[in-house]
Amino acid sequence: MDTSMRRASVQMADIDAHTYRDWLASGRATVWVPVGALEQHGPHLPMGTDAILSRRVATAAAEATGGLVAQPLAYGYKSQQKSGGGNHLPGTISLDASTIIGLTRDLVVSLLRQGARHVVLVNGHYENYQFLYEGIDLALRELGLGPGAESSVLLLSYWDYVSAQTLEAVYPDGFPGWDIEHGGVLETSLMLHLEPHLVELGRAVDHPPARLPRFDRLPVLPSRTPASGCLSAPTGSDADKGRLLFEQVTADLADDVATELGLRL
Repeated sequence: MDTSMRRASVQMADIDAHTYRDWLASGRATVWVPVGALEQHGPHLPMGTDAILSRRVATAAAEATGGLVAQPLAYGYKSQQKSGGGNHLPGTISLDASTIIGLTRDLVVSLLRQGARHVVLVNGHYENYQFLYEGIDLALRELGLGPGAESSVLLLSYWDYVSAQTLEAVYPDGFPGWDIEHGGVLETSLMLHLEPHLVELGRAVDHPPARLPRFDRLPVLPSRTPASGCLSAPTGSDADKGRLLFEQVTADLADDVATELGLRL
């Protein structure tokens, strides 16, 4: 991307179509797509947390690698009780799997057909992942792109880039596990660093981690979800931990993608 467009914005929604067309013509265009959800995150975090965090991570990585960031997919698949509290909770507005698959397929097909060389989906909602994968697979099939194609799509969840050293610093008493990190220290600390005006830490509830069975029961038993809606407490969250998480994740993600796709940092 030329330096003038980088200064203006890396958000596709902020630039004009002719500038975008010229950028695509470079033959090296990489578009980053944040994917989140509108989902309850307890009394202290906004319902848009997943989309906010995926967009901020994608933006930082795009700035480092010369990419552009598409409008986020701001709704996600149904919250599950063992990872998001459950789809029965007010504030969680969900899509069916077929909808997410179709949206992903259409988006990837459109971006690649118009000339994007690579598309990177940055997921911020645990339940989305396999449906994003299916949408990408169907898009590549429609476009006739098989193994060895020059164009590609990368799919990742941003928390997969949190290093062991960062986890030790953020959770000095031991990491409770990704399965109950919903509305907890990681998301709260990131939001305190990135969007502190949206966090009401005084409303946070301190409670033990959720104890859930190893199976899924449907319909759910609402009593198994903590009353806060969080699966672990945000106790111990702070902006410094959020800064450490954000800087480490975005640096490693940008480096990984740049190496994979031959981009210049």
